[in-house]
Amino acid sequence: MKNKDSYGKKTKTRLLWIIVFLVIWETIAQSRTFPEAIFPSLPVIAKALGDSVVSGEILLQTGWSLALILQGLLVGLAAAVLLSSLAVRSRIFDGLVDTLTAIAHPLPGIALLPLIIIWFGTGTLAILVIIVHSVIWPMILNITTGFRAIPPIYKETGLNLGLNQVRIIKDIMIPASLPYVLSGIRIGWARAWRALISAEMIFGAVGLKGGLGWYIFKQRVFMDTPGIFAGLFVIVLIGIVVEDCVFAAFEERTVKKWGMI
Repeated sequence: MKNKDSYGKKTKTRLLWIIVFLVIWETIAQSRTFPEAIFPSLPVIAKALGDSVVSGEILLQTGWSLALILQGLLVGLAAAVLLSSLAVRSRIFDGLVDTLTAIAHPLPGIALLPLIIIWFGTGTLAILVIIVHSVIWPMILNITTGFRAIPPIYKETGLNLGLNQVRIIKDIMIPASLPYVLSGIRIGWARAWRALISAEMIFGAVGLKGGLGWYIFKQRVFMDTPGIFAGLFVIVLIGIVVEDCVFAAFEERTVKKWGMI
């Protein structure tokens, strides 16, 4: 009950600040301090968003972006779990993973675009590579930290029960380090969006009609400022929904319920 009350208060506080922000925005827009062409009012933005929803354009592009991000997150998570497992079991692999992380983690995906274009072209695979690069390193850092925080007796108990290494990772290490894994996925989710939007703005339309990055880029080309804000609104809305309805709900039913945090 306490967790539900805390979650409800958090939601109410978030809604309150969103309303405050929208009121401030509309007040500035109506004051005509800035031209409407660069600072549109909320009804104008809502109309641009509604027109895109009715035409189906923004829905198709949102679906395409989400599908690509989910692919990148799954590939990155699988690779991160594998590399983290090897790192905590072997000093040689630990040195390798630590070196790779130190080299690649600070590198923005955009900085690698010239090489990615040469190696993978400008298609869907190239964007997927950028997403995986953006999400894998923070996941490795969090998952490795979580694995190392597990008391040795947990793994020893698994060995005594006859579990093989795969089952020890799946049934003991991942559940025992779930707060760290969840934190890594959250960071990866945010970084995946940045990588996707940036790549689409450079590559242009990839796939059916491109994703939200391509949608925002098109509105910029046609100087459609309300359309730009409509695209940004969709990204923000998806972020809030996933954070509150997916990550927070999963956290409530697992790590908080189990008393892990």
